[in-house]
Amino acid sequence: MTGERIRVAIADDQQLVRMGLRMVLDAQPDIEVVAEAEDGEHAVAVARDGGVDVILMDVRMPRLDGIAATERIAAAGPLPRVLVLTTFDLDEYAFAALRAGASGFLLKDALPADLLGAIRAVHAGDAALAPSVTRRMIEQFTAHAAPRPSAELDALTPREREIFAAIAEGLTNDEIAARFYLASSTVKTHIGRLLQKLGARDRVQLVILAYEAGIAGS
Repeated sequence: MTGERIRVAIADDQQLVRMGLRMVLDAQPDIEVVAEAEDGEHAVAVARDGGVDVILMDVRMPRLDGIAATERIAAAGPLPRVLVLTTFDLDEYAFAALRAGASGFLLKDALPADLLGAIRAVHAGDAALAPSVTRRMIEQFTAHAAPRPSAELDALTPREREIFAAIAEGLTNDEIAARFYLASSTVKTHIGRLLQKLGARDRVQLVILAYEAGIAGS
């Protein structure tokens, strides 16, 4: 992957926000801003045109909001991945975007290093969810949704269930490996099987499924 650049599109209805993000991203040797969109409809068109790995998606935009745009993009295929940007850390609309298929959630006042780390994580197929945001988001969700069993859980091995719960806690692959005394490659294999067995797009959906099934957050 040496020399490979992450192609990013910025979807935000404020030109100054797009300019600020572009300045931060274009300064990185491994990231390239290849497109901008001023609303959700344009963001969907950019995704459809291809050549984009990650879209930074504002939630509240004219014509088509970030939730609906994310849903359309996610339904079309695994790429590009969507990283939701919002001003509010308890924005139920942003959580809805995660349910729609976004791979990450980040506040607009995040430090540049956090933004860059989130883009790289999402591009690598990981989730980008700040622990504090994840915790409060999940608290909000579980307060309004009763745990429901999932038939697919019966197909999981005891180890897969443990790793499933650890993912829901927000643990990284290395942290999971340390907790269960496993090699990182073994953890990746287990996560791959979880995604396949549960029909999940990525780690974000695994987190949501874990809380819906009531195996985490208790």
